Amino acid sequence: MIIPLTPLRFLRYSSQQFPRRTAVVCGDQRFTYAQFSDRTARQAGALRSLGIKSGERVAFLGANCHRLLEGYYGVVEAGGILLPLNIRLASQELAYILNDSEADVLFFEEQFIPLVESFRNDLKSVKHFVPLDFKPNQPWMAQQNYEEMLAAATPYRADVMQIDENSVAELFYTSGTSANPKGVMLTHRNIYLHALNVAIAFGSKSESVELHTIPLFHANGWGVAHSLTYVGGKHVMMRKFETTEVFRQIEREGVQSLSVVPAMATALVNCPERPKFNLKSLERMSLGGAASSPTLVREVEEKLGCACYSGYGLTETAPVLTTARMKAGLDWEGRARYEKQASTGHAIPGVEIRVVDPDDNDVPRDGKSIGEIVARSDGVMAGYWKQPEATAQVMRNGWFHTGDMATMDENGYALIVDRKKDIIVSGGENISSLEVEKALLAHPGIYEVAVIPVPDERWGEVPKALVVMKPGVTATEVEVLEFCRSHLTHYKCPRTVEFLDTLPRTGTGKVLKKELRKKYWSGTESIRPELATKK
Repeated sequence: MIIPLTPLRFLRYSSQQFPRRTAVVCGDQRFTYAQFSDRTARQAGALRSLGIKSGERVAFLGANCHRLLEGYYGVVEAGGILLPLNIRLASQELAYILNDSEADVLFFEEQFIPLVESFRNDLKSVKHFVPLDFKPNQPWMAQQNYEEMLAAATPYRADVMQIDENSVAELFYTSGTSANPKGVMLTHRNIYLHALNVAIAFGSKSESVELHTIPLFHANGWGVAHSLTYVGGKHVMMRKFETTEVFRQIEREGVQSLSVVPAMATALVNCPERPKFNLKSLERMSLGGAASSPTLVREVEEKLGCACYSGYGLTETAPVLTTARMKAGLDWEGRARYEKQASTGHAIPGVEIRVVDPDDNDVPRDGKSIGEIVARSDGVMAGYWKQPEATAQVMRNGWFHTGDMATMDENGYALIVDRKKDIIVSGGENISSLEVEKALLAHPGIYEVAVIPVPDERWGEVPKALVVMKPGVTATEVEVLEFCRSHLTHYKCPRTVEFLDTLPRTGTGKVLKKELRKKYWSGTESIRPELATKK
């Protein structure tokens, strides 16, 4: 028997096997799996009443909430393609994405009314503007809000046997090297098998309780929207990342696991309110989205009392590719354990990764030779939306080329040393900005840091450290440089240090090095064209 692989089967299973179990906690609201299933069926019915046809795009502009989580099933149930929007994008970026995707429906929260107003007249395809959490108050809005639509809708459930598992179910836009964002197409099959692989890798079960700290507009919150539903676990939604609220939810809901970017983990371990909360239920914290440091891994384990390890993935891979958990048969201790758990890690089940040279030949697995990470798995995207050339550029020889430069050791653990564009080439020597950042983060007073290349007349370019100190802590440039030189070869160390209050970040917590570099590379196209500011 061949049953199409679709994430709709996850909610079907859990609503049948765990109908009375709490599925979603969102603020003061709680929904069982039976209620979760009914609401998604009603969402599907409401969308079909709006005229949504197979393959049409339905966009959500909102923070983490049960309504957006329902969209991961309701939109697909209706036959549409879910398009979660990054709430931190500018007006022109959102307009581009909505027009490029030719979205038909836009659900949006009240806080974004001014933003939607700013680009609404530039949209070419959106027919319905549906309020999520407020009553319609403008003539251009739908006559009913989200809850009213669900109450009036006839529940609709698709026949899974009629679904094409290779059709697109979700569309995520991610910034690439081109001027405009690229839409990543994830199929029913991609999502189903990725969730299966993640559930196996992390031991998900019906008793699992996960806190959604990662925005759901970022590749379904690192896959949790599907892998946790698949086993009937409890979703605890968090609209906005706040350290004390994270601790409060862990204590109140018995949260066992959460995924964060390193900046979030740093904020948690340095939060003065932490000792006031009972965090005994917390078992695991996964770090991803940016390079971590052994120091941070150690601090999380010591101060939060849970296991902590990194992972790696991209929107194009649905997203998880690796985990830095210790493999059976290995026995790390002390500093070595923290270093490995802060690494990129090894492939999870269902995933293959290699580190290759420019000719796609494997580099030696010696932990030193550098190459590009390539991957293949059932979660790798179908391609970029309406961009066949960009798709062909990254999908070569049967492998997805990530653009991340790394080493691999004899045990299959990869360690990303930098993005291709972030490698610092100083006097002919390649310097990993991530290596320098990890060394600086071992300084007890440094809260976070970004290392970028800046022009230099003699060496072409040299490293510069942009440092944010912990509250109440000060340091001089000389002190920071001497600390770095005590840990790294001198040529790798920054030549200068600048102290900042904060570092600019993307909606998913990654440091915007492109923004930091602008100040230093404007008008220098002849030196590093890829870093120069285009005017």
